Amino acid sequence: MNIKDLYIEFFKNKGHKQIPSAPVVPENDNTVLFNTAGMQPLIPYLMGQEHPYGTRLCDYQKCIRTNDLDEVGDTYHHTFFEMLGNWSLGDYFKKEAISWSFEFLTQVLNIPVEKLAVTIFAGNEIAPMDNETKNLWLSLGIKEERICATKEDNWWPNLELPGLCGPDSEMFYWRSDDPVPDKFNPDDERWVEIWNDVFMQYNHNEDGTIVELPKKNVDTGMGVERTTAILEGKNDNYESSIWQPIIQIIEEVSNKKYEENQRSMRIIADHMRTAVFISADPAGIKPSNVGQGYILRRLIRRAIRHAKNIGIDINSNWEQEIALKILDMYKNYYKELDGNKNIVLEVLANEKIKFNRTLEKGLKEFNKVTASGQDIDGTQAFHLFDTYGFPIELTEELANELGLKVDIEGFKQKFKEHQELSRTASAGQFKGGLGGHGEIETKYHTATHLLNAALKVVVDKDIHQRGSNITAERLRFDFNCDHKLTDEEKSKVEQLINNWIKEGINVTKQEMSKEEAIKSGAECMFIEKYPDIVTVYSIGDISKELCGGPHVKNTNELGTFKIKKEEASSAGVRRIKAVLIDE
Repeated sequence: MNIKDLYIEFFKNKGHKQIPSAPVVPENDNTVLFNTAGMQPLIPYLMGQEHPYGTRLCDYQKCIRTNDLDEVGDTYHHTFFEMLGNWSLGDYFKKEAISWSFEFLTQVLNIPVEKLAVTIFAGNEIAPMDNETKNLWLSLGIKEERICATKEDNWWPNLELPGLCGPDSEMFYWRSDDPVPDKFNPDDERWVEIWNDVFMQYNHNEDGTIVELPKKNVDTGMGVERTTAILEGKNDNYESSIWQPIIQIIEEVSNKKYEENQRSMRIIADHMRTAVFISADPAGIKPSNVGQGYILRRLIRRAIRHAKNIGIDINSNWEQEIALKILDMYKNYYKELDGNKNIVLEVLANEKIKFNRTLEKGLKEFNKVTASGQDIDGTQAFHLFDTYGFPIELTEELANELGLKVDIEGFKQKFKEHQELSRTASAGQFKGGLGGHGEIETKYHTATHLLNAALKVVVDKDIHQRGSNITAERLRFDFNCDHKLTDEEKSKVEQLINNWIKEGINVTKQEMSKEEAIKSGAECMFIEKYPDIVTVYSIGDISKELCGGPHVKNTNELGTFKIKKEEASSAGVRRIKAVLIDE
């Protein structure tokens, strides 16, 4: 049985309700480009909002992290991964969470106790050592020498950030044929972390003090790819049953062996899998030069470069064969893969054609750079890489044919600067993990519902939301439309929304089954992401939508609505950027 099925069945038997995986593109959360952890879609509920499924939840969540994109190609880095999680929202706490983690590892996955070790929080000036967790592990049979206390690594999210926080306990597995040492050293790379239990026990105040929460939460996470490799005794994740069907297709289309082409085949397998999931996401992301679209473009093009490296005819339908295998492997778990199969194949094929053209342009640029007969400096080499997708190896090869040298060290320096910028941006976006739900964001969230309703009245009743992004400065709303809005249409939309705001219409909330909600006429952006019991927000008789919230209580809280920009987002999709002004 698949580890996902084992996990869900285990926690269902412990009174948990399974919730569906959220899309990879987060809805109304500007802090990250993609859902990067299993807990991210649950932030409003961890902050106190009631979940329609109750207080014990479990799932497998699609996650994407791109801050280590350039590391992919080794044995364990992945951009897309699946995270198993179980949560307690003010229900059970440390005793149950720890004992169930131990039970699942040792009795369901049959991991010997002697191959396990754990870390706990050591305590510091603001919070005491987590002796409760230590004693629970001891009572289950984990020896004291296998329990290591740390400060920085066992506090979530970190010691500086204000808000919900608490100690965590990580579980490690001895992945080696060497004898298991008596004493646990988490710095020994043969000990591999496989699970983490986070105990949201405190609130970290702005003044640096912490206070105990009246309702405590548990958030856990276990990576499917890493755990599968461990259980199958593989030191290379790509040799596990998760990756081998994809690797075999790459071997067939390239007529090469994995053992001799590991790095390129890992990159192709990883990037193609991630590209399939982004393309199939209900948010309708297409390759572009900004945001999620840029990541999608970069992944596909990097996969194409490495396909070329191992001799695949990139004009063949190789990417279709790989994508079809990935779609088939995951379609039983994620319904959108089957429903959006043709979209995925079209995205990959179109981007391949565009990149082939870009490669031709890159060759022209290369010829310009080398026309003077001068060696290629680091800036020029990086420009060829970053703008035209030329791997440094290709630039070197072409330069050698002309008897020219390439400043590899200069290229590496430029590449390193680029990496640092990428990581800083990624860290900045992730740092706000529990943010994005303040008073102004809540107002903008409600305003998107009014905008959706107004567009139906003024422009076309068949208009629907195709995506949204909210910050504290503005809202961005994507919708299907076959034309640029006229000034008159924009003016009428603004006027209608501001009339509704002035009317002071109450915003109400109801919980009902998904079927009842759809029958009642409630609109839903991505129906498949919602659980069987849903929350429906109504603004009088103007708007009725399935939504996770948060919202204002009355439209008169919103201020004045003003459209700042209306533009094309993609084919058949328009985008409005708007603000709320306090007057």
